[in-house]
Amino acid sequence: MFQWRLPQAVCALSACVCLILAYEEDDIQVNFADPFYNEIIGGETPEPTQSQAPCSSRDLNKWDKLFSMLEDSQMRENMLLQYAGDIIKVEMASLRGEMLRFGAQYGGSCGVAMETAGRRMALQLEGRLKETMERVKTRDPTSAAAAAAAAAGNSVSNRSEAMLQELLSAARMQASRLTKLETSCLSSPGARMGLNTKPGSQLPEDGEAGLQEQEVTSPEVALGGVLAAMQQTRVELEEVLRSSRQRLLPAGYEMALLFPMRSRRIYASVIPDGPLSISAFTVCMWVKPTTVSNRTVLFSYGNRRNPYEIQLLLGQTSALFTVGGEAHLVEARDVVKPGGASEWIHLCGAWSSEQGLVSLWAGGKKVASTPGVAEGHVLPDGGSLQLGQERNGCCPLSPSSGSRVTGFEEGFDPKVAFVGKMTGVNMWDRVLSEEEISQLALREGQGYDLRGNMVAWGVTEMVPHGGAQFGN
Repeated sequence: MFQWRLPQAVCALSACVCLILAYEEDDIQVNFADPFYNEIIGGETPEPTQSQAPCSSRDLNKWDKLFSMLEDSQMRENMLLQYAGDIIKVEMASLRGEMLRFGAQYGGSCGVAMETAGRRMALQLEGRLKETMERVKTRDPTSAAAAAAAAAGNSVSNRSEAMLQELLSAARMQASRLTKLETSCLSSPGARMGLNTKPGSQLPEDGEAGLQEQEVTSPEVALGGVLAAMQQTRVELEEVLRSSRQRLLPAGYEMALLFPMRSRRIYASVIPDGPLSISAFTVCMWVKPTTVSNRTVLFSYGNRRNPYEIQLLLGQTSALFTVGGEAHLVEARDVVKPGGASEWIHLCGAWSSEQGLVSLWAGGKKVASTPGVAEGHVLPDGGSLQLGQERNGCCPLSPSSGSRVTGFEEGFDPKVAFVGKMTGVNMWDRVLSEEEISQLALREGQGYDLRGNMVAWGVTEMVPHGGAQFGN
């Protein structure tokens, strides 16, 4: 029975396999009845598409490795820059906050101090200029000669007054500018807080873009700039004042004696108000030399026997004074600027025969003193007194006289002539005190109030010769 069932089972299994195969064959059949998808146009057989070979990784050489390292370093640098920018933003925000607090704390006091200092300086400068102008306007001629000189020099006075008016206007303008600066500094909120806003720049803050940058300016820097501007203005005003002083005569004098060139014919003779047979004297004057030689005569008195009784001289840079002859010479160095051209210089020479004490003064200070000069000597009367020259033969003898003094007939020497301006020439028959000489030497003082009793500037007759003339 088993043997009978085994062939049956095999047959059944075979039949099942055949059925399965037949079913699969019918399912995968493709219908090629529609020729649209298989139509070949033009009758040409297309070439088969070549498949690309798979990418193969090649070995890197040293240049490729170098470029890779550069790319990595550039990436790291960008990261570091971004990190540094973030740190700077945080620090700038912190610094801005600190400067705002500093400006809020100290801005008001600094502004008030600057305003007070500026107004005080402007008031002082304006007062000084007004005082100078009043002094120039209120001067009245004290003699006929002074009146004539003032009338002849009206143009110079007008120019000086115009210059002072211009200086006053400049000072007022500077004061107005300072007032506007202080007002804007105190009234502007940004200025009070010490901020200077620039609309064209931006400062990122809290991640927001498009904000206006505020440049933090220290109050000390702002005050330093204002102080520098005020100092520059002060220097310019001092230069203008110095220039105006050079054009004006010193110590309130309104006329001067001008010696335009070096010549034997240009000098001024002086006729004293009394006899010069004196045993003490003081000679003072203001001089402004144009050029100075080794020996330039300012004041000279002599007679037939001794042409050098009194001499006040200038050297290259020194002042010299002698009484009784050139053997008794007193010298003070560094009185005149090198080259000769200088500002106004005040000189005084004093002598007393009691002890023979000779003193030389420059600018109100005693610069030289020597005892024992012509002690017991008395000046002879009847001599000749000149300004800007010395007379070697002041008093020619009569034809009946048989004697002549050597060099007496030579007259004037052009090599010792004075060139420049001279004013305030006075002579006293006594030795002036230190306070009196200091008062005479004040450039801004009223030296013309103290006139000599032997020779008085503006009163005593002085006769110009040659090209010498009175002027401003």
